[in-house]
Amino acid sequence: MKQGIHPENYRFVVFKDMSNGDSFLSKSTTPTRETITWEDGNEYPLIKLEISNTSHPFYTGKNVLVDTAGRIDKFNKRYKKDAK
Repeated sequence: MKQGIHPENYRFVVFKDMSNGDSFLSKSTTPTRETITWEDGNEYPLIKLEISNTSHPFYTGKNVLVDTAGRIDKFNKRYKKDAK
């Protein structure tokens, strides 16, 4: 493995899935300004996710549509058939 290409500043952060509220603690180098108090009473940086393995249909086995940007409405508007 090449030396000196991996970041050195890994720290514990909390990732929070905003679609279902599930959170997990892991290590990351992603910068963030928000913090949250975790279950152990310590304060950690917070990274908000739109979707994670707890809400993604591939991992859950459920066909749940997560429409955060109006993509479904945009699609329906564009390809809607006129009823005549």
